Amino acid sequence: MSTANNLKFDALDLSKELLTNLASLNYHQMTLIQAQSLPLILEGLDVIAQSKTGSGKTAAFGLGVLQKLNVKRFRVQSLILCPTRELADQVSKELRRLARTVHNIKILTLCGGTAFGPQVGSLEHGAHIIVGTPGRVEEHLRKGKLDLQNLSTFVLDEADRMLDMGFSETIDAILKYVPSVRQTLLFSATFPREIEAMTSKIMHAPQRVENTETHSEDSIQQYVCRLEDEEDRITALRLILLEIEPESTLVFCNTRKQVQEVANELVAANFSALALHGELEQKSRDEILVRFSNKSASILVATDVAARGLDIDELDLVINHQIAPEQEVHIHRVGRTGRAGNKGQAFTLCTKREQFKLDKLEAFLNTSLEQRELANPELLSKPTFYPTMATLQVDGGRKQKVRPGDIVGALTGKDGIAATEVGKINVFERCTYVAVTQTKAKAALKKLSEGKLKGRSFRVRRIRG
Repeated sequence: MSTANNLKFDALDLSKELLTNLASLNYHQMTLIQAQSLPLILEGLDVIAQSKTGSGKTAAFGLGVLQKLNVKRFRVQSLILCPTRELADQVSKELRRLARTVHNIKILTLCGGTAFGPQVGSLEHGAHIIVGTPGRVEEHLRKGKLDLQNLSTFVLDEADRMLDMGFSETIDAILKYVPSVRQTLLFSATFPREIEAMTSKIMHAPQRVENTETHSEDSIQQYVCRLEDEEDRITALRLILLEIEPESTLVFCNTRKQVQEVANELVAANFSALALHGELEQKSRDEILVRFSNKSASILVATDVAARGLDIDELDLVINHQIAPEQEVHIHRVGRTGRAGNKGQAFTLCTKREQFKLDKLEAFLNTSLEQRELANPELLSKPTFYPTMATLQVDGGRKQKVRPGDIVGALTGKDGIAATEVGKINVFERCTYVAVTQTKAKAALKKLSEGKLKGRSFRVRRIRG
């Protein structure tokens, strides 16, 4: 089959159940990386795929995994490794969406930061697909809680980040439990030498496909703001935010320490900003990601690794507080805006001492970034802007059988708020986050606090900060 000329899902050798579900999700036309890799994956070949965020890679390997799956055989048949908990959760959710018409399928997520015991209990009940982070998966294998003898597909998602995070030895340890006869799929945004070395060890005659272009040339407008010295960075950041007033901004820093310092500075200046880095507890990470994705926080300050797994189509602005340590990382950062047909902007702050880094970046991009003058410093006296949404937390989740429909029903019932005032609802194991418009937050809090869900009362609070 020619992948270059045929971009429709229904031309692939996929089951009727999967095609029906794809149509219901309005997935008709494949992205380039899907068209390049899926036919090879469905043939059972090992595949190395280079693709950026937003290219549709999860559906590429996900459909291959689901097509191959024998649901009647209740054994772990596929293992998907991801660098972060957020990405593992995102992949699991997408797989469940793709598998909606496949009955009795069980997908289990194994990540650190959550209790080990309940995961063991879930494993004892069996699973078809495991999605997890290397450290926790290796721990289950080492303790004899996870059996991979029946594994037929092994997927490494965002392999470059896993190596950046020091998971090379852990992956080697996991491979000792994986059957030598298997299909191996490796997806990565970049291909450093370490990736090449890994593929030669773990893959058999892999087919390589590459898609480095996921945005139209005019979907993202890039600018560089030149600064005199380090002390000007936070002022420049504030001026850009006050001038543009974006609904959602992702600010990249190179270290955890810088992330926390920048977020603290922005909060002190009355911006709605959150910090995301690797030292946070899982509950805090979940809450931060929920608040940013549901638009109840305007600014997320993050490291590159922590930002992996963010799935936000409507991101207005990316700001590189520091120039990325590698040129390909810059492309990955900037590529988070201007997605799903939207326009985006990206600013890179550069001091005189960093000019050589900017020169290297522009040579790599084969273009000169447009210089943008900062707004008049008088703008700093302008009041800050606030998010359009607020987040309420309900102390009940999947464990208490709470569903999004229950929340909407409780909020929009008699003397309630309009359904249009309700935003994203995220249901976790023991709590639920509900986004409502700022103007209706007080009324929504009162309605949920005084009403009942599933015939019982739950404690509800508004998350501030």
